[in-house]
Amino acid sequence: MDDSTLKRFSISMESNLLRKFDSLVKQRGYENRSEAVRDLVRDTLIQHSWEKDEQIVAGSIILFYDHHQNNLLDELTKIQHGMHDNIMATTHFHLDHTNCLELIIVKGKAKDIQQLSNKLTSLKGVQYGKFTVAPVEHI
Repeated sequence: MDDSTLKRFSISMESNLLRKFDSLVKQRGYENRSEAVRDLVRDTLIQHSWEKDEQIVAGSIILFYDHHQNNLLDELTKIQHGMHDNIMATTHFHLDHTNCLELIIVKGKAKDIQQLSNKLTSLKGVQYGKFTVAPVEHI
């Protein structure tokens, strides 16, 4: 990055929050707070840039669920087959006798991928779901 494009600004933060942030900066190996803040800002911009419904995005949907939940596996499969053009790959992990973790790699129009994520994460038996996305076009 060209140093002439850098702009300075200040941030006010509670001391407890700053201590936790400094710990994160150290843990992740950043040279300074500014590097960490830049990464946080980039991540936030990317996560919100897909709000343009027609934008092509790629990302992942992570699902944590109890595979013993009645009809859950059938519903997951039915929804995924219904949007197979947007699903690039899936990986299923058996965490223990009851719990599974599924990773679904997706690509397509933001509105379609968001709809897929909402359908999957709202199913009864899905204990946790997270949609992570990045625009295919750079921000």
